[in-house]
Amino acid sequence: MQIYKVGGAVRDRLLGKPVTDIDWVVVGATTEEMLAKGFRPVGADFPVFLHPKSGEEYALARTERKNGRGYGGFIFHASPDVTLEEDLIRRDLTINAMAEDAQQNLTDPYHGQRDLQARLLRHVSPAFAEDPLRVLRVARFAARYAELGFTVAPETLELMRQLSESGELEALTPERSWKEIARALMEDQPQVFIEVLRECGALKVLMPEVDALFGVPQPAAHHPEIDTGVHTLSVLEQAALHKQPLTVRWACLLHDLGKGLTPEEEWPRHIAHEHRGLKLIKAVNERFKAPKDCQELALLVGEYHTHGHRALELKPSTLLELLQSFDVYRRPQRFEEFIAACEMDARGRKGLEQRSYPQADYLRGAATAARSVAVQPLLEKGFKGPELGEAIKRERLKALKVYKAAASV
Repeated sequence: MQIYKVGGAVRDRLLGKPVTDIDWVVVGATTEEMLAKGFRPVGADFPVFLHPKSGEEYALARTERKNGRGYGGFIFHASPDVTLEEDLIRRDLTINAMAEDAQQNLTDPYHGQRDLQARLLRHVSPAFAEDPLRVLRVARFAARYAELGFTVAPETLELMRQLSESGELEALTPERSWKEIARALMEDQPQVFIEVLRECGALKVLMPEVDALFGVPQPAAHHPEIDTGVHTLSVLEQAALHKQPLTVRWACLLHDLGKGLTPEEEWPRHIAHEHRGLKLIKAVNERFKAPKDCQELALLVGEYHTHGHRALELKPSTLLELLQSFDVYRRPQRFEEFIAACEMDARGRKGLEQRSYPQADYLRGAATAARSVAVQPLLEKGFKGPELGEAIKRERLKALKVYKAAASV
């Protein structure tokens, strides 16, 4: 029995990056031997075990063979005669197909170290094209390591293009796709993820609504970058720079989908794009079964982001409707995330990345003013039921009128 550290732990150590998760491969062992040493079995698809003390995962060396569509369409074979090299060749990228023994002796049969130095994301073998999930994974790695200068090797990009055209991407489950998308959006340069998907043709398959934004012009006065797709990437980039959570990043990606539906004769204006985009945002949310908080914020940002930009001009009654839509009284954090998405939208414009966004504090102040209305005095006056709701609404509107007047001085 020989035990090797494999994959990301080896890659990141060689890159000088922090190692978080460690994967282990066991060569020359049987399931019975692992159990005899106290390892606990997990997973029904192939032999993976938890270490009796550390709890880390140890997998028996295995080979795999394609026998169906999609990510799960494989037959696995694990036995003591499977070599380390055979186990490594089934992996996606050369930089993920290296192994180390206990003395840090490197096993690198597919030249991963060379590709690390060349800053290339290159597939290990033609079998790469058998797993459609790898299109998303490579794009995610491109986003993760973009700051180090990594790019996708041309021949790997070509395989990704072939996968995108094959219909295999449609076989991915929403859960697997979302897991990769969510991880990619939380990388330091998530816009690279979208760029790579677009370059290999996967974006128009997975998110045609986002792909449709490229080439759609906007008024240069408000959008010096002009192209709506380029703007969307810039907004996503700003969200990452400002360490926004996944909910905000997802909303930033989808906020302008309605502009892809604007008839060409109306370009570069996009009247009512906010409402037109809601059905598209809903479709993307449902396609990937995005978490509820991501779905809700994306729809709200899509519908109200121009309200956010025009906050200082809004009538108190419109401001109250906005606050009611977000239920700021019970869910203040969601409104804070809306403000963040609006600010990223404002900053995601060529040359305007450092602009101030006074609307943010104005909206926060408005929410505070509305929340300051006390309910108890209205109860004491005898209001109840629907009448109480209307009375609270009147008092909140008064508070917002006072707030707006004071802010205008």
